[in-house]
Amino acid sequence: MRFVLLCLSLTLSATPSWSQEAIGLAAPDEVADSGLLQHILPRFSLKTGIRVIADDAGVLVLETEPPGDPVFARDGVIYHLRIEQDAKHERFRDWLLSDIGKRTVESYAPEQGTPFSASFDIAAVETETVIDGDTLRGEELSMTHCGRCHVIGPKNRMNGLGSTPSFAVLRAMPDWSERFEAFFALNPHPSFTQIDGLTPPFDPQRPSPIYPVEMTLDDLEAILAFVSVITAADLGAPLQLQ
Repeated sequence: MRFVLLCLSLTLSATPSWSQEAIGLAAPDEVADSGLLQHILPRFSLKTGIRVIADDAGVLVLETEPPGDPVFARDGVIYHLRIEQDAKHERFRDWLLSDIGKRTVESYAPEQGTPFSASFDIAAVETETVIDGDTLRGEELSMTHCGRCHVIGPKNRMNGLGSTPSFAVLRAMPDWSERFEAFFALNPHPSFTQIDGLTPPFDPQRPSPIYPVEMTLDDLEAILAFVSVITAADLGAPLQLQ
């Protein structure tokens, strides 16, 4: 009998899912009380040999708001999994996001309430791009270097070229920051623009056709900061860019 118990003890201690320290998973009450964790966690451990248990003080955390990876939803609430930089944590997250993990979540039928879903859409949140920098200096530099062609604002609203979009119109474009960051490479700017330490010198055989625009990277950053805070033009329907 002692031999049998010893063999059983050795077998359990040699099994990965029993021998290693468990990883705790904290979850909101509505998830913990639903029975979902008791359904999915043993199946994950059986599949991978990594023990994850329900634990209010766990290092893995399920929350109803970001940050974290959205893993399942119920009654319109999306639950996000927050993990630490650990291979076992990542394995659990990847399993939840895999087809088999999703099927495991959706196969659970709670005694009360609606089932959980692992298939849902995340609404994209549009964020406003604001660039740190000296906006006042950026406005002055914009007037000096760009105001000869572009309308920068009320100060030169009558001086821009009719064929050249104003800063407000450019600011309304979805890719405005990329356009301004690389303006010196977009026609017609390369033929008359020099960014110190960035653009190559003009070809002596092809000098600038107009008085050149010369600035530093710090100047460009100040202009970007200024453009990031100006009011975009209201162009009505979304732009159809080609």
